[in-house]
Amino acid sequence: MRISTEPRYDIVARLLHWLVVGLVAAQFVIGWTMPDVHRDTVPDGEIAWHLGVGTALLAAMVCRVLWRATHRPPPDNLPPLFRVASTIAHLALYVLLVLVPLLGWINASSRAWTVRLAGWLPLPPLSAAGSSFGHAMGDVHGILAWVLFGLICLHIAAAMFHQFFSGERVLQRMKL
Repeated sequence: MRISTEPRYDIVARLLHWLVVGLVAAQFVIGWTMPDVHRDTVPDGEIAWHLGVGTALLAAMVCRVLWRATHRPPPDNLPPLFRVASTIAHLALYVLLVLVPLLGWINASSRAWTVRLAGWLPLPPLSAAGSSFGHAMGDVHGILAWVLFGLICLHIAAAMFHQFFSGERVLQRMKL
């Protein structure tokens, strides 16, 4: 068995990464299969699951941002242009992974839905019930979710390119 000598992210960073991957995957499946939200929609069933997974995702991302802010990533072997592109893409991923759930929370608040962390801890509303701003943020939430999906696909494609075509063993950096 060959032991990799590639620099890796620490175990906390890797666990948070894969937790976020699982939550995002679940969120997209729930989002695609849940019924459309209308004026009188009640937040139960898949909609309640969407809210719950969204708050878990936001909590995981807060932990991930705090961890990343206090821990340096391992060095990489990327050429300068790829390093800049990687930095921009990762920053965009972090921003969208925080922003999309926040916009969903704002929209849920405008519908007078209680958003709960872990299904039991009620969170404060981020917009007033009936707020036109809050309702509009629901549309932005949906649009940015698709932008996030595209960026995730680009992230995966870039990792595959570097792993299999460029000779950089980037997948080893996040391997559990």
